[in-house]
Amino acid sequence: MNADPKSTSTPATGAPATGGRPFTRSIRQWNLRQLCSGGAFLLAALGSLIAGPTPSRSQDIPTAPSFVDDFTSFDRARWYVSDGWTNGNYQNCTWSKKQVKLSDGMLTLGFEKRKAKDRDFACGEIQTKQRFGYGTYEARMKTDAGSGINASFFSYIGPTDKQPWDEIDFEVLTKDTSKVQVNAYIAGKGNNEKLVDVAGGADKAFNDYAFVWEKDRLRWYVNGQLVNTITDPAKLPSHAQKIFFSLWGSDTMKGWLGPFSDPGRKLTLQVDRLAFTALGEPCQFPESLACGIK
Repeated sequence: MNADPKSTSTPATGAPATGGRPFTRSIRQWNLRQLCSGGAFLLAALGSLIAGPTPSRSQDIPTAPSFVDDFTSFDRARWYVSDGWTNGNYQNCTWSKKQVKLSDGMLTLGFEKRKAKDRDFACGEIQTKQRFGYGTYEARMKTDAGSGINASFFSYIGPTDKQPWDEIDFEVLTKDTSKVQVNAYIAGKGNNEKLVDVAGGADKAFNDYAFVWEKDRLRWYVNGQLVNTITDPAKLPSHAQKIFFSLWGSDTMKGWLGPFSDPGRKLTLQVDRLAFTALGEPCQFPESLACGIK
């Protein structure tokens, strides 16, 4: 990824509450997508308030509605910006809303040397306020390069949301931008890692990363090509999750991320588009994997 931030970038801000991957908040939101009339509408609204989100015909777990976000504006109803804490001692940067910027239809997360609380570096993360279930998750993004850094697109839910730890990952370990690591956690257990090639490099151009999550299988795609499949029921997530983008570093996780050294410049993760298409619903833009996947 290039390190040429847009000159017109402005900070994007979220709601003033706690967040983060292991330290997330539970926000319950209701969406009345089908408008009725008279008493039928009132009954539907009352039912939603009592029961919360309900599965579609193709779902076994609740999900928020399908959406496409091209980041022409920052939807504060959708996104929460992590700010003012770290995910643990392993993380050498503090989440900062100043590292989340929007410009010219592009979301940019930053990592740079900037004192923030007890860390010498500041970094960026956003997460959805709603939870999503079975369907197609697609992100078009471009990373930077640098040892000791993780640029990721993933879904997650965990104990602070009073749920088991389930997670589905794309993680570019930017020590080697020729590959991306895919992974899944079920009840906090991982060991499903696989490194797959990113033709041309994750840092040289925008690439399309997608996973298709169904009850009986989980598939990962890079630029439309299937790169990994899990069908073992014991390795399939089963809880609705939030969607995250993050860019962070570590001084201690050398075996995984590589040795960290000050890059001497601001590193970035750029996101051009994100989409979620619920299972069984039509695709939402012409290039969507959901238009042709079976």
